[in-house]
Amino acid sequence: MNFCVVGAGAWGTAFALHLARTGHGVTLLARRSEHATVLRESRENADYLPGLRFPDALIVTHDPKTALASAEVVLLACPSQALRETCGRLREALPQAGTIRLIVSLTKGLELGTHLRPSQVIAGIFPGILISALTGPTNAAEVAKGLPAAMVLAAERASEQLAEVQTAMSSPTLRIYTSDDLPGVEYGGCLKNIYAIAAGCCDGLGLGDNSKAALVTRALAEMVRVGSALGARPETFYGLSGFGDLVATCHGGWSRNREFGQRIGEGRDVAELIARRKTVVEGYQTTESFAGLCREKAIDAPILREMYAILFAGKKPAAALASLMTRELKRETATPLARV
Repeated sequence: MNFCVVGAGAWGTAFALHLARTGHGVTLLARRSEHATVLRESRENADYLPGLRFPDALIVTHDPKTALASAEVVLLACPSQALRETCGRLREALPQAGTIRLIVSLTKGLELGTHLRPSQVIAGIFPGILISALTGPTNAAEVAKGLPAAMVLAAERASEQLAEVQTAMSSPTLRIYTSDDLPGVEYGGCLKNIYAIAAGCCDGLGLGDNSKAALVTRALAEMVRVGSALGARPETFYGLSGFGDLVATCHGGWSRNREFGQRIGEGRDVAELIARRKTVVEGYQTTESFAGLCREKAIDAPILREMYAILFAGKKPAAALASLMTRELKRETATPLARV
C-alpha cells in the first residue's frame, strides 16, 4: 500500500519509519524545501529523532503533488491550528485521477474558534473521502525504534477500507485496533493533553504520587463526562485513546505537555515558556478550545476550568489546587458506564 505522511516532525517521521519498515511505499512530505533537502541527504531527522536512520525506500519531498501522486492513504501529522491551511494546500495538489482511499488524522487538538475536531476540519475540505483518526499511548521515539505499542484507528463507520488499512499498518511491533466512535477517540486524544499539563503541575509543585494518582483518576472521570456530553460513547474513554493515552502522557518523561506543566508548577511564566518552545504543546490551545466549548454547552469540568485559569488568567497552580481540593464533597461513582 502507498502512504503519504504529511509533516516531518517527530510523530510524522516516526510513523513514516514504521510504515517503511513494514514494507509499504512511503513518502514523507516536509513543509519546507530546505528541511526536505536536509532529511533526504542526511537520511535522518536530527532535530526530532537523532540517530534513527531512514530506510533506503523512504522518499522525502516538499512537493505535495509529488507526494500525493500515487498515495492511497494520507496521514496528517501537523499541529491542530495548522490543519486547515495544510489541508487546503493538499487539496490543490490532489491528482485528477483520485487514488486516495483514506485520510488519517494524527492531530490531537480542537480548532480554535470553531471547536471542530480534526476529522471534521478535514472532512469539510475533502468531501467524499473516508476520514479517520489514529491515536493511542504512543511516544514517537519508541515507535520509530520499533518498540511494542498499540493504537486505535477510528472512523464513523466500519468499512472494508478501514479494515485493509488496519491490516497494512499493523506489524509485530504495532497493533492497530479499530473503532466506530470517531468523536470519542478524537476527544480522548485531545483532552489527555490538558490533563497531562495538570499532571506536570503536580510534578513541578512536588506534590508526590498520591496527588498525581488522584488527579489522573479524576481526570479520567472528567474526560468521560465531557466526552459523553459532546456525543461520544463513555466506554471509549476506558480504551487506548482515553485511559491508555492519559496514563502515558501524564507520566512519560518524554511528554511535551507534562514537561510544560512541570515548568509552570516550578514557577515559570506561561507566556515565556510558549514563546521559547521549538515544538508545539497541543494541550495549551486545546485548553482554550475546550474551555469555550464547555461554557457553551454548560458542561461542568472543574480540572479543565482550573487549567484554563492557570494558562490564560494567571492563576497560580497552588491556588488552582486549593480550589479543586475545597470543592463540595461528593460520592464517587466508579462504574465505567455510570455518570461520573
